[in-house]
Amino acid sequence: MSAPKPFDAGLMWFRRDLRTEDNAALYHALKQCRRVWCVFVFDTGILTPLLQRGLRADRRVEFIHESLIDVDEQLRALGRSNGTEGVGLIVRHGAAVSEVAALAAQLGVQAVFANHDDDPYAKARDAQARGTLAHAGVVLHTFKDHVIFERHEVLSSSRQPFTVFTPYKKAWLNALTDFHLKAYPVERYADALAPCPATAPPWVPPLESLGFVRTNLRELKIRTGSRGARALWEDFLTRIEHYHQTRDFPAIKGPSYLSVHLRFGTLSIRSVAATAYGLHRRGIAGATAWLNELIWRDFYHQILANFPHVGEGKAFKPTFDAIRWERGAHAKALFAAWCEGRTGYPLVDAAMRQINQTGYMHNRLRMVVASFLTKDLGLDWRWGEQYFADHLIDFDLAANNGGWQWAASTGCDAQPYFRIFNPVSQSQKFDPQGKFIRRYLPELARLPDDAIHAPWQAAPAALQAAGVELGRDYPLPVVDHAQARARTLQRYAGLKAG
Repeated sequence: MSAPKPFDAGLMWFRRDLRTEDNAALYHALKQCRRVWCVFVFDTGILTPLLQRGLRADRRVEFIHESLIDVDEQLRALGRSNGTEGVGLIVRHGAAVSEVAALAAQLGVQAVFANHDDDPYAKARDAQARGTLAHAGVVLHTFKDHVIFERHEVLSSSRQPFTVFTPYKKAWLNALTDFHLKAYPVERYADALAPCPATAPPWVPPLESLGFVRTNLRELKIRTGSRGARALWEDFLTRIEHYHQTRDFPAIKGPSYLSVHLRFGTLSIRSVAATAYGLHRRGIAGATAWLNELIWRDFYHQILANFPHVGEGKAFKPTFDAIRWERGAHAKALFAAWCEGRTGYPLVDAAMRQINQTGYMHNRLRMVVASFLTKDLGLDWRWGEQYFADHLIDFDLAANNGGWQWAASTGCDAQPYFRIFNPVSQSQKFDPQGKFIRRYLPELARLPDDAIHAPWQAAPAALQAAGVELGRDYPLPVVDHAQARARTLQRYAGLKAG
């Protein structure tokens, strides 16, 4: 005979965990409550700033919206499998804390269940929610779901958070057990899902009612929801053994393309990590390389949790807040050229056109364009971090901040300031035939392979044959890399001791 449940009614609050399968908070809600309802709030605290910045066509909001339709269908199916009709997802639009508290009161629940989120805004929101709910006699329970290890789970021998990746990785692997990869059996307790009352019907409102408009998400064939995630995962499993060989070449189908699904939780991190770890144990080099990326993901999330100043626009190493970045009208013009793909460096420009057209950028290119912004143009890494935050469909504060501070040499375990990517040699190495460049810079498509990486060095006859006039069809370089490198070394030299 099963133990009695401590709560009569509970509310599951979905956030960055948009799936029913292997969902920690949903599992605990179903296991601890006799009746459970589910809610997602389109939080105006997050959405209003996007609208204020003119981002009405935001692929992330559309991805969430489409994925919520999938979650609603999953909940309905779970209800029907237990003979209960009318189960589904309740969706609200407003200030998250107020909406959740009001719904909890309306439904008469004693507990709200949610998964952890260590973004500064989310932590402040959850602290407010805990207090507001407690005042009404409702308890807020939160759980780990987004990573394998979080916060203080992996510490150094001195019980301090790691700030260097390699020892963190070793400790992560040493700490890992089957328990950490075990799925939560949501289906076993799904009979607790309750039909939604007429006063709170399950319904996902139209995207336009939130103030947003459709993007090119469907034209890009970006798969949403858990079904989309599973399809991508199954496809990647056919290629994972070669991941270490293909991952750095943007013209090749090398990455998993799962970052947006891990960001919004349409795919369980435990599920994919368990498979990758199993393949790693069998000596599959590609799986080892991909598992390494998942560990990096955990690493940056524990950095954000333990050193929250990095999420507040500050360098991980305070010394580097004193860097004198370029300022003024010329700096703004350089930034506009970078944003719009007009720097005169084809690989950089192609990468920026990729993010502008698709909301995605290949990981190798994220490093290249970040290095170019900070080390070639001498611009503040925070400018680039915000641009990525506004345009990446898979934007995740922890990883985005970690990557930008790595490139700018201001972060934990950062690239040494004197290692500066050469955008031409990076292009020659990782897009040798210029296939990626030609895809996003059709104006250079007719240039020969040996000229496409640095058109300003091409023979006049080659440019003429390709129909390219520099300064008209494609810009001349906005900076000279060698001169920019010298300025960067000087910019950082006085701070290197920090």
